[in-house]
Amino acid sequence: MLEKDETYFMLSADYIVGLTDGEGSFSVFLHPPKGKRAKETQYYRVECHYYIKMREDELPLLKKVKNFFNCGFIYLQKDKRPNHRNCYRFEISSSQKIGQVVIPFFQKNLLHSENRRNDFDLFYKIFKIVQSKNGKHLTKEELEKIKELKSQMHK
Repeated sequence: MLEKDETYFMLSADYIVGLTDGEGSFSVFLHPPKGKRAKETQYYRVECHYYIKMREDELPLLKKVKNFFNCGFIYLQKDKRPNHRNCYRFEISSSQKIGQVVIPFFQKNLLHSENRRNDFDLFYKIFKIVQSKNGKHLTKEELEKIKELKSQMHK
């Protein structure tokens, strides 16, 4: 009989989809300009993040998720609220990895949750707008479109 070895048990694509349906998120953050010229410019920084957040006792599972994607980071999220526990968050925020790993994975392996699938579709639309700029600043129209799409997420 085989001994329980954490490296022996591999996660499947279906498992990752189910875990994301239940505990994952596709999020977009808009960072307004800062500094002396902040009022003179509309240039925002847009960040796309995929993450799975779980209780701290689920850290071994998140390590398997990280190995599955072969990228991303895991970090502790302390929670000081009463009756809450600390959590760990697995996150992929690199634009390169979002485009090369996360988006192709969820295009091939469809989410089952309607809400999560909707968030992914909006996330992908926003990502495409940002990537089409090749490092150039967004126009006011593009920024407004991103804000509109973002407002439809996490309903």
